[in-house]
Amino acid sequence: MLQELSDSPGYKIVRSWLTSKNKFPFSFQEQTWQHIINAGSGLVNAPTGCGKTYSVFLGALIGFINQHPQDYSTKKNNGLQLLWITPLRALAKDIGRAMEEVIGELGMNWQVGIRNGDTDVSERQRQKKQMPEVLIITPESLHLLLAQKGYAELFQSLRIIAVDEWHELLGSKRGVQVELALSRIVGSQESGEKRHSPFDSSGLTTHNSRLCIWGISATIGNLEEAKEVLLSPLKKESVIIKADVQKLIEVESVFPDEIEKYPWAGHLGIKLAHKVIPIILQSKTTLVFINTRGMSETWYHTLLNICPDLAGSMALHHGSVDMELRNWIEENLHTGKLKAVVCTASLDLGVDFRPVETVIQVGSPKGVARFLQRAGRSGHSPDAVSKIYFLPTHSLELMEVAALKSAIKENVIESREPKLLCYDVLIQYLNTLAISDGFIPGEIYQEVKATYAFRDLLKEEWEQILHLITEGGNALQQYNDFKKVEVIDGTFKINSRKVAMRHRIHIGTIVSDPMMKVKFITGGYVGVIEEYFISRLEPGDVFSLAGKNLEFVMIKDMTALVRKSSKKKSIVPSWAGGRMPLSANLGKKLRETLNQLATGNKQLTKELERLSPLLELQQQLSHLPKENELLIEHIETEDGYHLFVYPFEGRLVHEAMAAILAYRISRIRPITFSFAMNDYGFELLSDQPIPFDDTNAYELFSPDDLLNDIQRSVNSTEMAKRKFRDVAVIGGLIFQGMPGEKKKARHLQASASLLFNVFSEYDQGNLLLRQSYNEVLEQQMEETRLRNMLERIQESKIIISFPGQLTPFCFPIKVDSMREDLSSEKLEDRVKRMQIELGA
Repeated sequence: MLQELSDSPGYKIVRSWLTSKNKFPFSFQEQTWQHIINAGSGLVNAPTGCGKTYSVFLGALIGFINQHPQDYSTKKNNGLQLLWITPLRALAKDIGRAMEEVIGELGMNWQVGIRNGDTDVSERQRQKKQMPEVLIITPESLHLLLAQKGYAELFQSLRIIAVDEWHELLGSKRGVQVELALSRIVGSQESGEKRHSPFDSSGLTTHNSRLCIWGISATIGNLEEAKEVLLSPLKKESVIIKADVQKLIEVESVFPDEIEKYPWAGHLGIKLAHKVIPIILQSKTTLVFINTRGMSETWYHTLLNICPDLAGSMALHHGSVDMELRNWIEENLHTGKLKAVVCTASLDLGVDFRPVETVIQVGSPKGVARFLQRAGRSGHSPDAVSKIYFLPTHSLELMEVAALKSAIKENVIESREPKLLCYDVLIQYLNTLAISDGFIPGEIYQEVKATYAFRDLLKEEWEQILHLITEGGNALQQYNDFKKVEVIDGTFKINSRKVAMRHRIHIGTIVSDPMMKVKFITGGYVGVIEEYFISRLEPGDVFSLAGKNLEFVMIKDMTALVRKSSKKKSIVPSWAGGRMPLSANLGKKLRETLNQLATGNKQLTKELERLSPLLELQQQLSHLPKENELLIEHIETEDGYHLFVYPFEGRLVHEAMAAILAYRISRIRPITFSFAMNDYGFELLSDQPIPFDDTNAYELFSPDDLLNDIQRSVNSTEMAKRKFRDVAVIGGLIFQGMPGEKKKARHLQASASLLFNVFSEYDQGNLLLRQSYNEVLEQQMEETRLRNMLERIQESKIIISFPGQLTPFCFPIKVDSMREDLSSEKLEDRVKRMQIELGA
């Protein structure tokens, strides 16, 4: 029978506790509690800082009190009641602290445990003997739990699974890991219920009525799909509960004193650093978001040089800073001891830093959702205004902030596309089950098919995966190393302790470039740096990491040993994955913003008014494209013949399109090109005139035969080979080495290339091979978005212009093409010379 929330003892106790603290629940929280006490499942969607965590956590407490109204405060050792899955270790302590505070004030005996890579062995042993009532866990550690013998018993008492920051996990292989883990927990509870009590009091077979799953998500464009992906294994009706809380966001641009008519990326930002200091000084605490780790190091040093008084009250936080230091920074953010933190996406997610008053975004955030997420770090309570300053790193980014403001007003937010048929994750998962209690393929196949990610998995693909883990598949049957799983009485098990140990070490789907620890010669860790960067350093070279200038001494035991350096000049490391592409939504808003300018709209934002001189020059020299136009510029300089194209579709799409266009033009006339691109457009450069005009423009931008042209235009085999390395590591075909003695990147790549070649020759239908090519198309080429762009261009007007000199639009692309050949000082000198020559 359904229970009414307001009549329940749990609600009365929690409501009275809230009232004593002068707090009152939001209606979305009460709606969630109502569904939870009636074993409902769903997705909670609310802005940052509006109590999403309490909507599920307090629901779990209310449900428990309702079941044990007389002795809820004395009952202990109740087994696992709430499993809280979080994408970041940093979130675990924060959430755990908040939960323990509530449990203590309600006088309950619940324990809160944390399980992730930082949890020590003794704590894990304690959890094994007696599970806490709440366990906060990462997706990887959840799979490590599934690798324990007898894991199903741990989940028999479980009532609620909460997946925090689901929007962040959705669209990644970690999200697929979560889907598979949920399918197993649901399955293990169902089989446990059938074993212990196959019938309810009415004589009907029970169907796992107790377990409920709740996602907690920020706003994304596809909430309904996000809910479906998460709750697919339950096969039950579910709800989306949206908070009717309007979070006020104030966006303010930091303007340069004068607009460069010939802008170039990255340069303007540092020149405006002095304008950031007053913002920091007038705020209690400020987060300064920088898009890349390398630039965050530069910004940290620059701000300290401008304002030495910030020493000791400003910190640097990114993923390569040592974990202890990151924890110290997070702790001091909580207590309000830090005035400012320069950070990357490492502080994007929901760590609740209440003292944060102000956020500064340096450079384009590349997406509306990311910008909103960062804005929400400030004013971290429902009634507070989230204040975010936007500091452009080149003039044209002022167009982006105008586009962002428009997108926020219209609530245009990106979707997160769920990952489908990740065979590498499925292979890893089956090996995980095989090292614990083993699995029966028929049962697990049904569970796997119940997930959204694998609902289209064919029986023959399933058989191929089983063949791969037991016999090495068609191509690797001769090698015993690939025959990991044995079949004993129909149960698939890994009995080799060596294979099991290796597998446990590498559970997870995040495959990054190999990292090397950086340590002082005198002892003490600084952080980690990519191996390829360290390999290029000579002893005596100075580089910066974690805000310190360090002199490289030597490599010993896979660790880079360093000493502090007093030198002012240092090399700033560049980390792979530093350049995110512009999202499709932001690209669309950017084209709409340009349209306002091109059609002479008089009601312009402050940003667009300040850009007027630059845009007028663009119109004068070439053309300002409307929303339904594609601008193409033919320009001849001493470097050769340039073709500049401006689709405003993001770096990845432009990179792919540049290769395809070059290939298609070369079929008209044999011609070689070099490429350059940014988020707004791309350049083809040749030493001979480029045969592109009104007669062939639409044909060259045709979506017809796109897949074949992609295959021919880029070395897709080479790209797939690199992608295959990650797929093979996740799927367990390549062992990365024991901790502290990991294989070098080139050894890994050699192993991957060998396997790739073997599969290509002897097993062309191999699923992992197919997956590698698909991932190249989806992730590196953004094939769907590329096709959409070409279809849009077919409906648009192509404007071909012949400027006599470089234009404001093409100048940043031209500068980008020179970056690789020049140091930053030489690049700056060269750019200044070019600007003078152009009359700027």
